Amino acid sequence: MKDDNHYYWPHKDLLDTDCLGEADLRHLLHLASGFQDINLRPVKKVPTLKGRTVILFFAENSTRTKTSFDVAAKRLSADTFSLGKAGSSLNKGESLKDTGLTLQAMHPDVIVIRHSSSGAARYLSENLSCSIVNGGDGWHAHPTQALLDCYSLNQAWNGNFKGKTLLVLGDIAHSRVARSNIHLLRMLGVNVRLCAPRTLLPAGVSSWPASVHSSLPEAIDDVDAVICLRLQLERQQAGLLPDLAEYARRYCLTEEHLRLADPDVRILHPGPMNRGLEISDAVADDANCLVLKQVEAGVAVRMAVLYLLATRSEQGDS
Repeated sequence: MKDDNHYYWPHKDLLDTDCLGEADLRHLLHLASGFQDINLRPVKKVPTLKGRTVILFFAENSTRTKTSFDVAAKRLSADTFSLGKAGSSLNKGESLKDTGLTLQAMHPDVIVIRHSSSGAARYLSENLSCSIVNGGDGWHAHPTQALLDCYSLNQAWNGNFKGKTLLVLGDIAHSRVARSNIHLLRMLGVNVRLCAPRTLLPAGVSSWPASVHSSLPEAIDDVDAVICLRLQLERQQAGLLPDLAEYARRYCLTEEHLRLADPDVRILHPGPMNRGLEISDAVADDANCLVLKQVEAGVAVRMAVLYLLATRSEQGDS
């Protein structure tokens, strides 16, 4: 990308990946690579966002995303404050809008929100002037997870996405990760396949820019990467999966399946992994499994996101 150091980030918020063009994505990945170098130093802290404030508003449980954003902000020297649903006035009947306005009155630069309702992040972005990052909303979107997945694959494939084939396997109907990933992957020239039992495919999936399969051996044939999704039992209505053992028999990713894929196939999983149900122990522990690389990438990518949003006005002045 030309003149990458003077790239102007045009977005106030990060609500989903569909707001990003290829230039935005490649700039963000380039910036994350620089922040990754910081994460490998003995002293992992820079004054880049000193004096800035990031509020982590997680009204839904999270380990990886919340911790990753907290670490990312602190390594940039931002002040962080965490708020969960249990400790907020949402439990007392306060509306999401009023909670958001209360937080904005404290003059944060960025609010990261995770919420069980699809559209919650967009609703806040329309009512607040500070930047909003969607840390996951319902079944809708999880943009920073998709970005860190792309970063991990970018590192593994040396930036060569075009013509690759990637399989998204598992509970696609309830996955915000799958939805956010597909836009980025297609934009980079990746052929996307989806594989799940029919009850775990979303309505309208035939219109998605991906081929749909019900047979895992067929779907995994010669693929370059697999994103194995967590089976989200807490989001499902009763009856979608009456027999978990049958699901594991047909859709748990095993070494036998990987023999049908490209010999250098890369495995990703957003976590937490249900070993033996979605992914076998052998595959989870395989050298080509990028799960821990994804966690590492998450800090660098979220550093890049926070930097771009918190300094956007300064970029405009440069």
